[in-house]
Amino acid sequence: MNARFGTGSTGDQTSLTVNGAVVLADASGALFWPDRGLLVVADLHLEKGTAFAGRGTLLPPYDTAATLARLEAVCRRLAPRRVLCLGDSFHDRRAGARVSADDGRRLAALIQAHEWLWVAGNHDPAPPPDWGGRVVDDWVEGPLVFRHEAQDVTPAGEISGHYHPKASVPTRARRVGGRCFVTDGHRLVLPAFGAYTGGLDVREAALRRLFPAAFSIVLLHRDRGYAFHSTHILGTDLADTGTY
Repeated sequence: MNARFGTGSTGDQTSLTVNGAVVLADASGALFWPDRGLLVVADLHLEKGTAFAGRGTLLPPYDTAATLARLEAVCRRLAPRRVLCLGDSFHDRRAGARVSADDGRRLAALIQAHEWLWVAGNHDPAPPPDWGGRVVDDWVEGPLVFRHEAQDVTPAGEISGHYHPKASVPTRARRVGGRCFVTDGHRLVLPAFGAYTGGLDVREAALRRLFPAAFSIVLLHRDRGYAFHSTHILGTDLADTGTY
């Protein structure tokens, strides 16, 4: 699984260029922009487990703790100046009240240690105010614009989440699947960062309409990232749009 396309990969991080900005797709599922000290995560869906439990679907109530542990680890490793959460950070409007005291302290410590921005999502148009940070509808920095859900128009430099992209790629031995970053060099969609988040296959119509021509993915598997061209997934030639 060592195919590469328009990227440079070290395993832990894969370099991508989006609208002229060089960003790193981290194997954790976070995106890091070294020149700006900016760490971006999408779709934490904190307290999804308790939301499902309230509707009778019992899941182990540890997703928030697991998600925060991963976020703490990547913040320690990359030491960002600013952290940007691309919406759906909380699974629902009442999720903040269900966060345990210990997890609340961990989240507050993260927010206090960084400049923290919450982008409003469809699950959390107004994230709980108790944790601090600033709520924005979107965030523009340099050649990039960050929002929760990709727009159909003006995609140049757009970084978003919402779709929880995943992919499955054939290898010599078997198919390998997992969460993935998706980009065509003009826009990029992040994988979901939350522990209990599902995924939408990159072959599905909702994602294909965002990337109608050739694209690249960074597939996350066993704490490493692997870059593939869309032809490895779709099995067909698509018009190339540039370097990714």
